[in-house]
Amino acid sequence: MVSGLINANPILYEKKERRARSAPSVADEYAVEPIDQQEIFDHIRDIKDPEHPYSLEELKVITEDAIEVDDQHSYVRVTFTPTVEHCSMATIIGLCLRVKLMRSLPSRYKVDIKVAPGSHATEAAVNKQLNDKERVAAALENPNLVDMVDECLAPSFN
Repeated sequence: MVSGLINANPILYEKKERRARSAPSVADEYAVEPIDQQEIFDHIRDIKDPEHPYSLEELKVITEDAIEVDDQHSYVRVTFTPTVEHCSMATIIGLCLRVKLMRSLPSRYKVDIKVAPGSHATEAAVNKQLNDKERVAAALENPNLVDMVDECLAPSFN
């Protein structure tokens, strides 16, 4: 974790109750099931904040309402809200969201990660970094960044 916290006293929100997903029909076990907003939220809700021992859901950095899914066109957009407008971890948070979805979704999906409009001082620059394939690839070649992302994605037991 980072020393000298950017947001030393974040507001914590209650986690939403996990909803049961409907079981696939036994009639066609090989049928492709559509991916929806709830499934995307379930994939990313437990990602840990890079600064705090809390999940992005607990910090309300991500919400289910800020996820758009167009399963027919294989498109997902996640909009996140940093806890402070000068958050230097915004790019890391976005990278964690992207990596988690890259690891969880079929490769046919195009994923856009965005900072909520007006929620960050360098919103345009962060959005550009998070959605540029070359920049993301370069970031994922940096062992220190990959370690930080893996730490945020590691399962928590709280």
